[in-house]
Amino acid sequence: MIIGALHEKNNAEKRILLSLETVKKLSKEKLTILFAKGYGLNSNISDQELIDSGATIETEENILKKSDVVLKISLEKSDEIELLKNGANIVLNNFDKKNLEILKNLKNKNINIFSLDFLPRITRAQSMDILSSQANLAGYRSVIDSSYEFNRAVPMMMTAAGTVTPAKFFIIGAGVAGLQAIATAKRLGGVVSATDVRLASKEQVESLGGKFVFVEDMENLETAGGYAKEASEDFKKKQEELLKETVKKQDIIICTALIPGKKAPRIITEEMVLSMKPGSIICDLAAAQGGNSAFSEPDKIVEKNGIKIIGYTNFASRISETASNLLAKNIYNFIDLIYDKENKTIKIDKEDEIIKSVLMNGDSQ
Repeated sequence: MIIGALHEKNNAEKRILLSLETVKKLSKEKLTILFAKGYGLNSNISDQELIDSGATIETEENILKKSDVVLKISLEKSDEIELLKNGANIVLNNFDKKNLEILKNLKNKNINIFSLDFLPRITRAQSMDILSSQANLAGYRSVIDSSYEFNRAVPMMMTAAGTVTPAKFFIIGAGVAGLQAIATAKRLGGVVSATDVRLASKEQVESLGGKFVFVEDMENLETAGGYAKEASEDFKKKQEELLKETVKKQDIIICTALIPGKKAPRIITEEMVLSMKPGSIICDLAAAQGGNSAFSEPDKIVEKNGIKIIGYTNFASRISETASNLLAKNIYNFIDLIYDKENKTIKIDKEDEIIKSVLMNGDSQ
């Protein structure tokens, strides 16, 4: 069986889906690994290292024509599918279900797309959970990038010339990214508080040394799957009043609030942004989905009244070597699920809960 890895169309995407470790493992299982020239360079892996680990360089056209399984971060255009052989499989980091052209071509060529950003939150899927592995890194990197743009020291310092007060961090959303942001800000010496609409997050925030900021008599806005759900209008008003008083006291705010399948909730208004001290930072991890903060723009740093709003859309890609290593492990574990070792072929159990969730075959759309 042949597995192929291709460059991304988006030049800003630096992550890859192979690591030297996973190539060695796949090669030991007698799988053929093909990769495009220069595939790993952005993640500090040379072509020769991949070859030494058991992979082979091929042209992108041949990879598409030969591979039984193609690995990509995302698939934005249908032209790549045209070269694939019938019955091929594509394993992606993420896929937009609204891309009807691609879904139509899947049916025409009997091609399966597996998009791991739709994995169910079950124990068996944890080793394949790309959202968690990448969100962890995004939370970490958001604090590093914010601290870089912040022109003051983060920790408290006692010096002969006087005391430097610690920076105040406020984390909005205590999911995987938010909790990692709390932990990183604490390690840097910041004073950290956080908020979330899910009551269960209070204990998690406090266990990391953060102060939990919440609306009195708050409703529990957590779905059965562990995600946040949309709040009532009454709750939104109470939350806005609380945030108005909290935001203006902060030095650095990290926004991580997302609702699966919906536009990101606007949490920080223009009034709140402008109430902050000049030199303050807002880092909006939800910028690609519309943004939690006013003024945030995808892949830009916007400055308003001396306040910087960071809107990078791919924080994990900014530490691509680490991100790629984690992604490669997630991908390897998924391939292990669908690979029939006895018959050396792909076996897809459409009754499996994981497969049903990630298979973008057109019929389930």
